[in-house]
Parts: sequence; structure tokens; C-alpha cells
Amino acid sequence: MRFLAFTGILLASIASPAISQSSGQGEISVTIYNNNLALVQDIRRLNIPSGRSVQTFPGVSGQIRAETVGFNADDTGIIEQNFDYDLLSPQKLMEKAVGETVTIVRINPATGKETSERAKVLAANGGVVLQIGSRIEVLRDDRLPTRVIFDKVPNNLRARPTLSVTLNSSRSGTRPAQLSYLTGGMGWKADYVALFDEAKGRMDVQGWVTLTNSTGTTFDNAKTLLVAGTPSVNGQSNYDPRNNIRRAGTESADREALGDFYLYPLATRTTIANAQTKQVSFLDVMGAPAQKTYEFANRWLGSQTEPQSADTVLEFSSSKEGGLGDALPAGTVRVYMKDASGQPQFIGENNIGHTPMGSELGLKTGEAFDVKIKPTVTERRRLSPSKWRTSMTYELSNARPGAVTVSLIQNGLDFYWADTRIVSESMASTRRSSDTIVWKVPVPANGQATVTAVFETRF
Repeated sequence: MRFLAFTGILLASIASPAISQSSGQGEISVTIYNNNLALVQDIRRLNIPSGRSVQTFPGVSGQIRAETVGFNADDTGIIEQNFDYDLLSPQKLMEKAVGETVTIVRINPATGKETSERAKVLAANGGVVLQIGSRIEVLRDDRLPTRVIFDKVPNNLRARPTLSVTLNSSRSGTRPAQLSYLTGGMGWKADYVALFDEAKGRMDVQGWVTLTNSTGTTFDNAKTLLVAGTPSVNGQSNYDPRNNIRRAGTESADREALGDFYLYPLATRTTIANAQTKQVSFLDVMGAPAQKTYEFANRWLGSQTEPQSADTVLEFSSSKEGGLGDALPAGTVRVYMKDASGQPQFIGENNIGHTPMGSELGLKTGEAFDVKIKPTVTERRRLSPSKWRTSMTYELSNARPGAVTVSLIQNGLDFYWADTRIVSESMASTRRSSDTIVWKVPVPANGQATVTAVFETRF
């Protein structure tokens, strides 16, 4: 039979002790960071003999960073540590049995009679090759009832990831020992659900912590602490500049800080199961001020052949007064609105970065169906070898039954050291930076508006 088909029969036939489901863990504390990193601290009571001994720690993470392991127990020093991550499985068991002797048990399907033979495993590379007496045999997938009995589980195979530590103790006795290590495979992010009421200019927001665990290990009844921030690992950090913060806040949040990071402890101990996503609520705000706005950003003095949709943007604050009132961990904000029947409907989502309290945010939730903008270069004229004059027209249309205001943004004014000067404009703009100006353009209900401007640039 093929090896993969054969492995399904192996587990019921192993003569060694059954795989224990107990974690072997003690009092667990887990500190989880945003960037796929966690600190595990495990306090176990160990009976440590005097002198040199080896203590094993099953139930550690399968992605443990062995170089970060710390061990502390009274009157005990550490000599050596090993991390065994070659885990027990039918395939691994057969691979480790190469060169060893096993028992092959076959059942005659007609009579039900069992026959047993001792066999030496010659190879287990994509299939199992056996030497039985003077003959060489390949286990085939012929659907005949067959099983393999192993004399023992090899010492270098573990049912779970296991750390072994060689200790030297000045005395014998049972005492608490703390094991700590960093591990990959565990992280968290924030998810926000916002119900926006456009007519009232308010929104309800619920924030959820979303934990993920892919370490290969379940952490039972763990005291869990979440750190909002991005610590540097190997000299690098996962900084994402797209944080949608319009103005960074200057208010201090009423939360415990760890250095420059905020802490979000879970209220009670929890089990963080392997291959699990867990959500815990951490923010619940009703009626925070919010408003919908429209924005359109034009590239460097360029034209569009067709009208383009304005971005629909949800603006709100994390301020204590008139906002969500908290520092906001990085995550995804999903926005809903109620339809005419009162049912919440999804209208868009966007990400936020780690946001200080008191910040102003603007999240694009989609593109407007009824609000369009068409920028056009009406003239581009060379005034000198290093000076150009560009005339722009921006046509805005609004098919909505109510008036809207569009933030019309012209980017690229510092393109190629352009030294841009605005010669004239049909309405006053605001200069955001050397590269950007903004017009706040009112567009009447079921109507149009036009903005014109003339720019002088070096190129």
C-alpha cells in the first residue's frame, strides 16, 4: 500500500503510551504583540534533585525562539537546553524506524485469522520497503487489513513540542520554576464595528481584540496581556505609513503604558487554543460625533478623460471630549448604515494605525455614486526654458437630492522641484503643504460647480 494510505492505520497500533492531551503547562501568562510575536511565561512546580538532572517542558510553543529561553528556579543553574520539535506522527514514526525491526500484522479477510511477521524497515521514502526473512517487500495499498506494531517510540520523537533543560541544583526538593521565551505564530489586531447615522452625525463603535494562535500549542487558562505598538525585532519593525490619521492627537489615554506602548489586559484568564481566532470586546462607545465628507485628489496638473467618482470619507475623532475617548490600536474599521427598513448594511471598511487619543481621522469607505469630478488641462504654455503656465478647470457634479461639499485636492505641486505658484483661482484654496492645495467646493443638490486655476511651474 502507499505510505500515505498506510499511515492512517499506524496510530491504533503503536505499542508505546498514548499521546497525552494534557498541556503540561503551569501558571501561564502570555503577552501578545501586534507583529506576530508573543512572550510566554510559564511557572511550574518541579521536583528537582540535587546535582545534575534533565527537566522536560512539554507544551511549549512549536515556534519557540530557543535563543530567547530564560529559566529561573531557586538554588538551580542551567547547563544546557534543547528544543525537540520533531513531532510524533505516523510518517515520522516510520521514518525513525528505518534500520529497526517492527511487527507486521495481517488479517485474512475471508477467515479473520491474524498472522504476524517480524520485518526490518529498509526505507520510508514515499513508500515503505521491508525485509521479511529473505524477501524484500513493499507495503501496498491493496486494502487488505494490515497494521504495524512498533516496539517503542524513539526518544527523539515527541508528542508535542518539548523543551529539555539540563540543570545543576545545590539541593533537592520541589519548588516553583519560571520558564520564559519569545515565540512567533501569535498576534492580535483590533477590529472595529461602526454604525453610522448620517442624519444625526453620530456613530456607535464597538472595538474587538482579535487574537490568532498558530504556534501549534494551546495555552490553557492564560493571563493575557496585549501590547499595542510595534517593538523592533532583529532591528526591524513593521511600520505601515497608511494610518488614515489627519491630525495626530496630544491627549494621554487612561491606560497603563509599557515604555512607549499601551497595554490592553484581558479582564479574565482565557484559553488561547491552537489554530483559533478569538475575539474579546475592549471598546463600546455610543453616539460619538462623525460626519461623511467627499474628497477627490488630482495628480500633478493632469487631465481625466471621463468624470471620476469622489471618495466617500468618514471623519471622526478619538478625543475624550467629542470622540471615541481612547487610544486606538491598529486594525480595521468596518462601517455600517441602516437602510430604510432599519437593517444595518455594510458600506465599507478601512485600516487605521496605532492612533493617539485626541486624533482626527478620515477613513475612505468607498467611492460616491452620484458625486463626480472631471479635471481638465485647458492650456499648458511654455513661458521660458524653465517656466510653464498651466490652466486647469475642475468640473464637479452632484446627482444627490441634497447639497454636498467636496474637498478638491490638487497634488503634485512640488513635482520635480516645481516651485509652483498659483497665478489665479476662482475660489480661495488652502495650502496643506508645498505639494498640495485644497478647495472646499459647495455643489448644489442636483447641480454642478466649476473651479478654475492657473499655475506657474519650473517644468
